[in-house]
Amino acid sequence: MRGGLFITIEGGEGSGKTTLIHAIALRAQQQGYEVMITREPGGIPIAEAIRAVILNKENTAMDARTEALLYAAARRQHLAEKVMPALKSNKIVICDRFVDSSLAYQGFARGLGLEAVWEINRFATEGCMPDLTLYLDLDPEIGLERIERNGEREINRLDLENLAFHHLVREGYKLLEVRFAERIVTIDAAASPEHIAEQAWKHLEPKLLSGKVEE
Repeated sequence: MRGGLFITIEGGEGSGKTTLIHAIALRAQQQGYEVMITREPGGIPIAEAIRAVILNKENTAMDARTEALLYAAARRQHLAEKVMPALKSNKIVICDRFVDSSLAYQGFARGLGLEAVWEINRFATEGCMPDLTLYLDLDPEIGLERIERNGEREINRLDLENLAFHHLVREGYKLLEVRFAERIVTIDAAASPEHIAEQAWKHLEPKLLSGKVEE
């Protein structure tokens, strides 16, 4: 039986995922929980190497199916090597992106189909799904403007997509909210970081108190 608690943070570009992750991780640690922060694609050397290929601005010729398969491959290695062992050790794992990103970006926005992308990820994840997913909902124009204004990170291949693509990603997430309503919670990412963190904690705390994770 799997222990620990698996939390994923989702959202479009510039939605504030990193800020939220560090806020809730710190709060959990202050309460005595052992927390591991990680990200997708990446988190381990093999997956980081795949990430470099996927997000390279020079790889504009990448086929949509190739992209989806690369994400799934990185996800599998990341799960097997890092996430699953951490959960077995009763840790709280907070991951920046997971399966829902593939479904929204490749399944919906790229037009591959939610079911097709879900199938390859069903194989990759071996049934290891989040206990809770916090989706930061934000107008794509605001998110992309944040990235450009703040210079928070290097511009990657997905940032270069047109605005219509990012609106499709948001639509994809909206569909996932309904499909996975039992685990996906939507938070307004236009609010202040403090308010977002409080809203997130309201949904995370009951999971911690359920007894699944020991302090």
